Amino acid sequence: MLLPDRMIGAMASTSKRIKVSVLVVAYNHERYIRQALESVMSQQTDFQFEVIVSEDASTDRTRHIIHSIAERWPDRIHVIESERNLRSNEAVARGLRAAQGKYVSLLDGDDYWISNSKLQTQASFLDENPHCTAIFHNALVARGGTIGPQRWTPSNQRDFSGLDDIWRGNPFATCAGMLRLAPIKDVPEWYTAFFPLTDWPLYILCAEKGKIAFQDENVGVYRMHDGGLFSSLPDSEKRRLISSFYRQMNKVLNFKYDHIVRDACSQYFYDWSVEFSSRGEISQAWECLWRCLMSNGVGGSVSYRQLLRLAKHLLAPRRLSST
Repeated sequence: MLLPDRMIGAMASTSKRIKVSVLVVAYNHERYIRQALESVMSQQTDFQFEVIVSEDASTDRTRHIIHSIAERWPDRIHVIESERNLRSNEAVARGLRAAQGKYVSLLDGDDYWISNSKLQTQASFLDENPHCTAIFHNALVARGGTIGPQRWTPSNQRDFSGLDDIWRGNPFATCAGMLRLAPIKDVPEWYTAFFPLTDWPLYILCAEKGKIAFQDENVGVYRMHDGGLFSSLPDSEKRRLISSFYRQMNKVLNFKYDHIVRDACSQYFYDWSVEFSSRGEISQAWECLWRCLMSNGVGGSVSYRQLLRLAKHLLAPRRLSST
């Protein structure tokens, strides 16, 4: 197990009173990290919270900016630094191991919060709803520095999601949630290999222990930009990673949810095949249909009749073009 290469800042002596740990993960975020950290430090709470910044050997001025901000709150902000870029989820895992709160909120260094009451609202909800292991709100999406009307989570997202739901896809923005630390503090060693999918495995571990709640209010901004570890990848690479995620997550959990996983993977790629078909993007639709079939989950939520009907629809343009 990798240990933090270097930790700057003494951990608070009042650790028993810390209720929430905020984990900020930063890598080459010099354009964004100041706004991210200042949005955290502007939170208004009636409890103590700590901020752990896991800085993964940036090659720009990210580390310098982090230290300049940490000097203003030396008892609140603790910095974990890498001697070399890890390129794994260890940057998240080590922060979870260091966390002292009952709850944890994750924030990528290129995102930020727009609600000063985010931590207070979410911690109060988890206090009052012990059957829930996580609470999420919504996030606005910024592209090219401009916040548009798009929100990360659809408004029809159900109020409470269970394990079956979370296997079918990750509808939540990392910056918009708070999780109970207990199910994920000692995150298994296999977690580090799922990079750059950092949050979805954690949500599944939480969903094993309770419900995940959603309230449709905007609390953060999710940035889409060329430097994003996942968002900047080509769509085909994203689909490959997600297909691999289903297989590997099923394996590391010893196939105890095998039927759910296969069914969820089939549904995920079938839905995308239908979406690409509606756009006229036939090659992508075929790829997703193939991944749907290869998941070995067809016959459940996706019937063979649906699969054949979609395949015939995808073949139709080819028949027309050849006549």
